[in-house]
Amino acid sequence: MAYDVIVIGSGPGGYPAAIRASQLGLKVAVIEKESLGGVCLNWGCIPTKALLKSAQVYEYLKHSADYGVTATGVSHDFGAVIKRSRGVADKMSKGVQFLMKKNKIDVIMGYGKVQSKGKVEVKAADGTTQVIDTKYIVIATGGRSRELPNLKQDGKKILGYREAMVMEQQPKSMIIVGSGAIGVEFAYVYNSMGTKVTIVEFLPRIVPVEDEDISKELEKQYKKQGIEIMTNSSVESVDTTGAGVKAKVKLQDGSFVTLEADVLLSAVGVVSNIENIGLEQNGIKADKGRIIVDKYQQTSIAGIYAIGDCSPGQALAHVAAKEGINAAEHMAYLEKKNAHLPEGIDYNNIPGCTYCTPEISSVGYTEKAAKEAGYEIKVGKFPFVASGKASAAGATEGFVKVIFDAKYGEFLGCHMIGMNVTEMIAEAVVARKLETTAHEILNAIHPHPTMSEGLKEATAAAYGEAIDI
Repeated sequence: MAYDVIVIGSGPGGYPAAIRASQLGLKVAVIEKESLGGVCLNWGCIPTKALLKSAQVYEYLKHSADYGVTATGVSHDFGAVIKRSRGVADKMSKGVQFLMKKNKIDVIMGYGKVQSKGKVEVKAADGTTQVIDTKYIVIATGGRSRELPNLKQDGKKILGYREAMVMEQQPKSMIIVGSGAIGVEFAYVYNSMGTKVTIVEFLPRIVPVEDEDISKELEKQYKKQGIEIMTNSSVESVDTTGAGVKAKVKLQDGSFVTLEADVLLSAVGVVSNIENIGLEQNGIKADKGRIIVDKYQQTSIAGIYAIGDCSPGQALAHVAAKEGINAAEHMAYLEKKNAHLPEGIDYNNIPGCTYCTPEISSVGYTEKAAKEAGYEIKVGKFPFVASGKASAAGATEGFVKVIFDAKYGEFLGCHMIGMNVTEMIAEAVVARKLETTAHEILNAIHPHPTMSEGLKEATAAAYGEAIDI
């Protein structure tokens, strides 16, 4: 059977690409080698949030006396926490199955590979292969946990994020290498449930892609929670011959220390899945492990697109989804089924969210990046300790930080750390998309009492007009 579009991969980029293409009147199939929804739904975004929620509920119960509520004999069942997380992931994956049927998209299980322009080879689990004809191909093969040569993941003592999500027994101690979103989220989960956690970060600060003030605040809060943090440090080797792991860590001054723990989690980022999918034989160009694309996600070969973690944009689910939709709309435009060319993505207006406690969210320039870009800036901060809603919730950690161009009031960046700030960052994203200035934010009345007032108050602080600080 021939198709208009075949999407290789059904993750947060692949399945929206398939759905949008189908909505626009194209005949679509999705090829998936494992589980519908990809890493995000099955092993990433969704199940980790379930683990984090369980950890937060346990933390609430342990500190219930702070709210005038007495809870005695509070404990957690690690196996039940893991089971709930898997249940949430399974439910979401079944939801994608429903969406495929609803949108009349064929799902073909197997390993997809570009055989040539207009042909995709699918190898099923039983080893049988078939070649399917199509007009357009979308490569949405995603990414996997990056492995360092000296941190080979064995799935038992040296773990990737998958193994960290389904451990049968809770470890008493854990070393986490890398302090990006994956590292700090798992640090919170395991520490809150009683595991002794040590974070080892090669760079000078944790969550290194964030604004420096955010990094300082998270480090302060994590140390308060009992998490040990070692920055400017690197794991040189790991000995797994004993009961647990012994990690030889090089410090900033060149000296070495040995850390011992039950397990080590390698959280040093993701690497794209672009091997053995037919790139080289078809002349599809890649650079630095990512497939090169134009603003419509088209590769160097017309009719073949690449989206998500295997293409150059930020490795985030919401980026992949928009790239997939754009690719579908471009194909439909070429087929004269869509009157409009999709608008290119502004990769400097992508929100980033980290779901540890306190949460982190950000968009646009950091203070340092704004200065390096040549802007004269105004910076405002509003600490949540001055927020009535945060005080009532017992969550006064953190702040909102905003950065404006001093000359025109352009909203350059927004950085938040605190309770529920991942739900607040969309205001800044939309404001920047609409080219909103500080003046307009100040004159948009924010509801009281809410955490979202913090954005307006931070803006007021940047211009010397703050009321509550």
